[in-house]
Amino acid sequence: MQTVLVTGSAGFIGFHLSQLLLTQGYRVIGLDALSDYYDVTLKEARHQMLAQAKNGENFIPVIGKVETPGLVLDLFATHTPDYVVHLAAQAGVRYSIENPRSYLESNLIGTFELLEAARAHPPKHMLLASTSSAYGANTQMPYAETQRADHQMSFYAATKKSTENMSHSYAHLFDLSVTMFRFFTVYGPWGRPDMALFKFTKAILEGTPIDVYNHGDMKRDFTYVSDLVEAIRLLLDAIPQRPTDGIVPEGDSLSPVAPHRVVNIGNSDAVQLTDFIAAIEDATGITAEKNLMPMQPGDVPATWANAELLQSLTGYRPQTDVKDGVAAFVTWYRKHYRSNEAGQGAS
Repeated sequence: MQTVLVTGSAGFIGFHLSQLLLTQGYRVIGLDALSDYYDVTLKEARHQMLAQAKNGENFIPVIGKVETPGLVLDLFATHTPDYVVHLAAQAGVRYSIENPRSYLESNLIGTFELLEAARAHPPKHMLLASTSSAYGANTQMPYAETQRADHQMSFYAATKKSTENMSHSYAHLFDLSVTMFRFFTVYGPWGRPDMALFKFTKAILEGTPIDVYNHGDMKRDFTYVSDLVEAIRLLLDAIPQRPTDGIVPEGDSLSPVAPHRVVNIGNSDAVQLTDFIAAIEDATGITAEKNLMPMQPGDVPATWANAELLQSLTGYRPQTDVKDGVAAFVTWYRKHYRSNEAGQGAS
């Protein structure tokens, strides 16, 4: 049985990935701090579901912060993971304006601790989460991994791009195989309460207005969470190798000097925010009351992924239609919070 260390296992994406890995017969070491950035009971419920899932006896939860000195090193020494998927991070563009130090500690120091642990106990492959926000002020779309990404627009994005650079240096120096995956706007059941779909659905069902930034003139490459984690799972097997001659195939983001690659995971479709809201209205049967707002600092008007590299590496491309994905989220939201209100109190 192969072991995967998943950091951020109680998070939105980490939960779905851990669930998929358990189903496919992997042993999962799940590290999560259960931070109070958003509702802790939601995170606890995700971990509980993993323990009760198919092959849940192969899920080993560890509660702690990835940036704690020596914690990840001890996990590597104890469990010798074959693969590592690093999802633990302080997320959110807007919150990085309010509390940048939390991004420094979790994203930069946390990644450093992980890289040092891998240096001491090298796994077969490390996959580290980056973000489409790394493309920053780049206006050439769809975004391709081979494009320059030098002008990040938020401190959150700057920390994630920094982790790409940090991991490249370790890959070069210590021959660690590393894939950085840049994912785009991820949504679906068990999503984060600070994200637009959750906030919009909650407000619409409660009959309160929603804040629509840039007057709705924004486009996002909405990626359904099940598609995302399927892509991550397939990328486990796409292990980068250092080019012996320094020559990289056209269209590949593989480093010429390290076993290091950047891969987009997106739906390859830029959806207008107003159309996304319309999908929520269709799923709920309620017309939203909208507060039209200016663009928020650190935001970008559009994101759109070129997913050709992902497809060439794995044969897979995300394709869930936004209407179907939004409907699945609304169904989950109504079921989850109705049952909580009936028995446990709303989260």
